[in-house]
Amino acid sequence: MIRVLLADDEAMVRAGVRAILASGGESEVVAEAGDGREAVELARAHRPDVALLDIRMPRLDGLAAAEEIVRTVPGTAVAMLTTFSEQAYVARALAAGATGFLLKSGDPYELMAGVRAVAEGAAFLSPKVARYVIEDLGRGGGGGRLAREEHARARVARLSPREREVLGLVGAGLSNPEIAARLHLVEGTVKAYVSAVLDRLEVRNRVQAAIVAYEAGLVEAGA
Repeated sequence: MIRVLLADDEAMVRAGVRAILASGGESEVVAEAGDGREAVELARAHRPDVALLDIRMPRLDGLAAAEEIVRTVPGTAVAMLTTFSEQAYVARALAAGATGFLLKSGDPYELMAGVRAVAEGAAFLSPKVARYVIEDLGRGGGGGRLAREEHARARVARLSPREREVLGLVGAGLSNPEIAARLHLVEGTVKAYVSAVLDRLEVRNRVQAAIVAYEAGLVEAGA
């Protein structure tokens, strides 16, 4: 069971997130905080597997709390849960050591998958956030980029035409239900395709897969 610390200054949000995590049967909320300072104190006391933090909280905001938890409770993975998807927040959260960035507007599956991923030591960004990261890569230049593009195209060549189509939509920031609707498939089939794509590309999560999609030319910057 994944032990989660949940920090949000809105009690109703905490209740909703707690219910979603409980419904998945893989996670339990072992402590709740209403502000960032309390979150740091509870992380030190409970040593949870994952600290799930809102960004805007009193006393200490979630970004500062994330940095403090990463520094003082190294066994706890940190993920941000917020309504704010601006690039500045994404960059600050990742710089603080967070390995997950989830939007409150995402679906429950995204929340459960994100908590599981960061608990296992992987990174997880919601599809919209992943798109920001990919576009930041696209603004980088230099010879290294050409080498990455060539390598990405070689990796994508391993995929079937349908798998490449699914990968392109992952890279465009679509969730599994959105991909299913776009390709007229059931969601279970899309999940199977995404799993196969991750295996063939030898990547750990859909964020890394999305980056490969961009570098291989399956997604246009800003598309």
